[in-house]
Amino acid sequence: MKTRYKKNAKIIDIVVTSIGGALSVAIMLYGIYHFGLSETWPELVLNVFYIACLTMIWMYFFNYRITTQQFNYWCSISVGMTILLRDILFPPPLANYPLHIICFTLSVLLLCTLTFFYARKDWKSYTKSNLWVVFAIDALIATFYNIDISFFEVVDEYTNYLLTEIWIRPTITYGLVACFVTEMEEQ
Repeated sequence: MKTRYKKNAKIIDIVVTSIGGALSVAIMLYGIYHFGLSETWPELVLNVFYIACLTMIWMYFFNYRITTQQFNYWCSISVGMTILLRDILFPPPLANYPLHIICFTLSVLLLCTLTFFYARKDWKSYTKSNLWVVFAIDALIATFYNIDISFFEVVDEYTNYLLTEIWIRPTITYGLVACFVTEMEEQ
C-alpha cells in the first residue's frame, strides 16, 4: 500500500502514535473484560470513539478512502465526544477539588479549542502552533488526572487501568496533530 507521507520521521511519528494508542485501547478492552461490563461500560463507549479515531488515522495514513476534510471532521467529532463524555458530562470524581476544577476548566477550553480550530470553514488556515495547543491542553489535563490518581487517590486494582485510560486521548490527539501538521507542510 502507498502511504500518504514520504519522510521517515513523519511515518515513524504516526506509526508509533497509532501503535501506542492501539495498545492502550487493547489494555482497556482487557480491563472491561476483567472487571465486567456492568462496572466498566463507560470505558467501552469511550473506546468506541478511540477505535474510530485510530481507524481513521490508519485510513488517512494509507490514503484509503478518506479525504483530509473527512479525516479532520470525523476525528474532531470523535475526540470532542470523548472530552464531552469523560471530562465534562461525567467527570471522574477527583480527591483533590482544586485539581478537579482545573481539569474541568481545561476540558471546556479544549472542547472550545477543538471547535474553533477544527470546525472552521477555512480549516487549512490555522498554524502549527494552533494545532499543538490542542495536544498541549489535552496532555495537561492527563497530567493533572495522573497527579490526582497517583498522589491523592487510594491505589487499588483499578488504578493501572485508570492511568492507561487517561493517556489514550493525548496519544490520539498527538497523532491527529502530527497528521495535520504534516498535511500543512505538504500543501
